[in-house]
Amino acid sequence: MEHKQIIFMKKFLLILCIAFLGTFAAQAQVRLGGTIGYGTQIEALGIGVIGDYKITENIGVAANFAYYFAEDTEFSTTDFWELNGNINYYFVTNESIEFYGLGGLNYSRISTSFDGFGFSGSAAEGELGLNLGVGSNFNIGKNFLPFGEIKYIIGDFDQLVIQAGVKFNLN
Repeated sequence: MEHKQIIFMKKFLLILCIAFLGTFAAQAQVRLGGTIGYGTQIEALGIGVIGDYKITENIGVAANFAYYFAEDTEFSTTDFWELNGNINYYFVTNESIEFYGLGGLNYSRISTSFDGFGFSGSAAEGELGLNLGVGSNFNIGKNFLPFGEIKYIIGDFDQLVIQAGVKFNLN
């Protein structure tokens, strides 16, 4: 994917997120938080941020960004991150737990730079994929919401992602 296309996609996603927030923030349950997870393709731990907007009792949308701590070597450095936008369908919603299925889009990007043996350079690749998975929120307090998710990303960077974290209610 060309550099101009990536910049356009980032700007488009930012505008879409801002428009979405403005439209639904007044009526939705807005939650923001942090995650820690593991990706099986990159074989590394990652950290991230998540935003969750529950529009109705059974439907919500979520966006998250995750950065994975890929293993570097003496001669190379690797960066891997992903951006996700999902629709969540809540099967169970009660006072103590929310259980949901998720589906959505994923953009993953890997870049590597190397310097050694008289050679130096870099390479990068970004790919779109689909997310399919399940998750659960654990209602243990009014503003504090631990959660866990497991999803599979279908695309050129196929991987299983397991993540857990905490969301905080903003309204």
